[in-house]
Amino acid sequence: MSTTSPPLHHENEDTHKNTLRILAAREESVKIGGGAKAIERHHSRGKLTARERIAALVDEGSPFLEIGLFTAWGMYEEYGGAPSSGTVFGVGKIHGRDTVIVANDATVKAGAWFPITVKKNLRAQEIALENNLPIIYLVDSAGVFLPMQDEIFPDKEHFGRIFRNNAVMSARGIVQIAAIMGFCVAGGAYLPIMSDEAMIVDGTGSVFLAGAHLVKAAIGEEIDNERLGGARVQSAVSGVTDYRMPDDATCLASIRDIVSKIGARRQAGFDRIAATAPKRDPEEILGFFPKDRTRPFDTHELLEYIVDDAEFVEYKPEYGRTIVCAYARIDGWACGIVANQRSIVKNGKGEMQIGGVIYSDSADKAARFIMNCNQKLIPLVFLQDVTGFMVGSKAEHGGIIKDGAKMVNAVANSVVPKITIITGNSYGAGNYAMCGKAYDPRFIFAWPTAQIAVMGGAQASNTLLDIRLGQLKHEGREISEQEQRDLLKSIQDRYTEQTSPYYAAARLWVDGIIDPRDTRAVISRSIGIANCNPDIPRFNPGVLQT
Repeated sequence: MSTTSPPLHHENEDTHKNTLRILAAREESVKIGGGAKAIERHHSRGKLTARERIAALVDEGSPFLEIGLFTAWGMYEEYGGAPSSGTVFGVGKIHGRDTVIVANDATVKAGAWFPITVKKNLRAQEIALENNLPIIYLVDSAGVFLPMQDEIFPDKEHFGRIFRNNAVMSARGIVQIAAIMGFCVAGGAYLPIMSDEAMIVDGTGSVFLAGAHLVKAAIGEEIDNERLGGARVQSAVSGVTDYRMPDDATCLASIRDIVSKIGARRQAGFDRIAATAPKRDPEEILGFFPKDRTRPFDTHELLEYIVDDAEFVEYKPEYGRTIVCAYARIDGWACGIVANQRSIVKNGKGEMQIGGVIYSDSADKAARFIMNCNQKLIPLVFLQDVTGFMVGSKAEHGGIIKDGAKMVNAVANSVVPKITIITGNSYGAGNYAMCGKAYDPRFIFAWPTAQIAVMGGAQASNTLLDIRLGQLKHEGREISEQEQRDLLKSIQDRYTEQTSPYYAAARLWVDGIIDPRDTRAVISRSIGIANCNPDIPRFNPGVLQT
């Protein structure tokens, strides 16, 4: 039972359950894509939706780890929005084999690609590359969203990078299978054809560099899309596609058959034993975790809702106490946990240290622990609830920058898989040191309670207000106290929106927003996926050697 008092336990639980109801409602809203009418039109053409296709492809009852559900949330409103960026993707099991699956959602702007859609597809390829997973593309897209073509087409991380990755993955032996189940136009035609095998659905699938209208405008030839690049033409005449399928269901069954015949590959060999239930029921985590992000709590207690009861060995428990480092097991998987301690603690000198802040001793400890996990081939799990590094003369004179650099260096050079969960605050350089998105976690998820920003809302809002008042003063303008309050509120509202986990998920700063009660399952699934890649380079600690 948690040490949280019963009244506070109930308050926490009520607050978090309400937040999760909002999360569930938003998930359902996103999952209907372009809406009921668009789905009805899609079905009338004899086509399954993107989610129906994925459901038919994966093993029945198996877990599908969706990535980027909230991609584009609140974005592109001037164009009517783009739920989930018009693409559904994640990792599912096909005949027991973990496989990345990417499906265009043609109910959203005919599956057109927005700038964030490109980023999402690159993330899918990144996951396939990092974890040595087969990848399946279910293609049904009208191509680039032309009003935003300048943000999609020419740069390094734009549309062309996807085809470059197709070539790289094939060279590395990563299996790519594509199914053309709708339109596949212009540059997008290269994606399925640069895959190792491509199939096309008769009557609905078509692939060409230029559609009938553009062909007529460019060279004056009159032809319809089916005769130009339909299934029969591309399978029997051009030989562009490898298989012609009568319908979606047959196509998906054929993909499953191909995947079932892929030979077994070596794995990384991360240690796993039979799982043991946590000491505390994960269902009770909502009552334990404070609804007030400023309220301290003992991170050791939080871990007891997540890790297996059989093993929990803390590294340097009396030193660097604002970070908890521990060897543990999660669902049987051995892992090294690096978690911010949110309670106020005393250091070895008896001095009080603020919870959630990284001090020099904590950074030094964490860096050494990360090195140890790399040496032992133990995956790392980061639980972020960090307000940043300690500041002030005492911290500066004690070498906080030097010790912080050691920790950041260890995280950057770590070669074992890193799984990051943002539970609460994620501010400034603390986000970096605790393996934020810039430090290549294999997977990164956030709780609905997460906030991601360069600094806390109160500090940032007052700083921005001071800057704005200074500008107004420079312009010779004076504003009343009420106007200052209104200005501060507008700044706070904007900053609150930008620190929301939904804002982060929309831009793929995190892979998704999860129910805290699912944390254990998500970490286990992530380590299992990471275990598919045996190619882990030797750890080089860099400047930590000096």
